[in-house]
Amino acid sequence: MAKVVVKKLGGPKSEVRGNAVTEKRVRDSSSGQFVTVRTIDAKSQTFGEDISYVFSKNVAKARRDNKAVTGVVDRAPAKA
Repeated sequence: MAKVVVKKLGGPKSEVRGNAVTEKRVRDSSSGQFVTVRTIDAKSQTFGEDISYVFSKNVAKARRDNKAVTGVVDRAPAKA
């Protein structure tokens, strides 16, 4: 029997983009929890692609957080 492999093709790389985008995990000063900080080299030849990559990562995290709070991906939580 053949083994089925499902894989995304194309699109942004799932890893950090070369030297233009750096990713660090640091502790938040207020809560002490780890947060991921991505920085972009402004002189990069691929600046537009790099900023799109970082933006897509931030949107994906916001959607995961919203889903955990409200159960729906694209709705902001109610203000208290």
